[in-house]
Amino acid sequence: MNKLNLYPQSGHCYPDLVEKTDGKIVAEIRSTIWKDDFQRINDSFLNILHEPLKNGINILFCAKISFHPVHGLSLRIIDIDPSWSLGELEKEKQLTIEKIKKDGLFDANRSLLLPLLPKRIAVISVETSKGYADFRKVIDDNGWGYRFFHMLFPALLQGENAVESIISALEKIRKVMQHFDVVAIIRGGGGDVGLTCYNNYALSKAIAMFPLPVITGIGHSTNETVTEMVAFRNAITPTDLADYLLQKFHNFSVPVQKAHETIIQNFTRRIMDEKSKMLNSVRYFKSIAISGIARRKNEVKHVTMKLQQQSKYYVNQKRERDIHQQVIRLISEVRNFFRRKLQTVTGIEKNIDLLNPLNILKRGYSITLIDGKVLKTVEDVHEGTTLRTMLADGDILSTTKSVNKTESHE
Repeated sequence: MNKLNLYPQSGHCYPDLVEKTDGKIVAEIRSTIWKDDFQRINDSFLNILHEPLKNGINILFCAKISFHPVHGLSLRIIDIDPSWSLGELEKEKQLTIEKIKKDGLFDANRSLLLPLLPKRIAVISVETSKGYADFRKVIDDNGWGYRFFHMLFPALLQGENAVESIISALEKIRKVMQHFDVVAIIRGGGGDVGLTCYNNYALSKAIAMFPLPVITGIGHSTNETVTEMVAFRNAITPTDLADYLLQKFHNFSVPVQKAHETIIQNFTRRIMDEKSKMLNSVRYFKSIAISGIARRKNEVKHVTMKLQQQSKYYVNQKRERDIHQQVIRLISEVRNFFRRKLQTVTGIEKNIDLLNPLNILKRGYSITLIDGKVLKTVEDVHEGTTLRTMLADGDILSTTKSVNKTESHE
């Protein structure tokens, strides 16, 4: 049945039936399913296949054939065997599994490493889905305070367009995959209806090859689909999937909590042990210190007395030695003082000798006296004044004939 061609207003269907050989259509005919027949057939499919009557499935049917001269051959489908179609769907599923294994991809996603704490989740679901709401409630309102970041990538999760929609959401996530730890495909509220899309080869391959771990909770408890088989982890319901993520945090936090408690217990016990050891050490130290102090007091007294005696002896010796040294140094300083003073006196005597008038006269100088006094200026000499000139070897008496006063020059 290539196309169902259901008209919702009337409830009638006009399926296009085709026969294919090597993927090519070799025969084709249009048929009719009236409203009452369609409702009965569709209910039968939902009960047995958990899928509605839809496009693209192989069917085994019962029909009435009629011919009209104007309208030609007509085919009215009265009933369709869902059990036969179930076998065809199972064949499709097994074929998908076989192809995935042949490609070496069956365990590809499960071989990835899930982070120790997968807290950044890319969610593929329908925003109004009850399963998605249940998933959010469990992880957002958990009682342990675990914090998750999750972002919705909307997609159709059942029906003819589900495969293309889910693959498109995966490609969007791939572009920003560095911001996520895991991908969760969540579907809920639909029971086991509409799950054949999860046996599709293209979707199963996309999940198997995805670079992030893909976990699923598509809300059914019957046969496992290929998509769930190749996913990193499969949960029956979205709630179970949320519990799986919480359990990852439990697996980390519980040992940490136990380690925390063990550390506190060991630390407390160690503190008590060390405190007891310290008190014992303090008591022992106090006893040793008291006896040691008493012993040291006696030693100090003995040393003090000995030091006093030695100090007195040393001071006396030092005093005598210092006095002797002071006397020697004083004698030496006195000698040096007189020696310096003698040198000074000798120098003065030499200067005095140099200034002796007699020695000055010997160098060719003379002294002129007037009335027994040294003549210092011509103003004291007049014409006829008697002068006495003293030389080194005698005196000369002379009478002044004239006085010539020397003019002063700058």
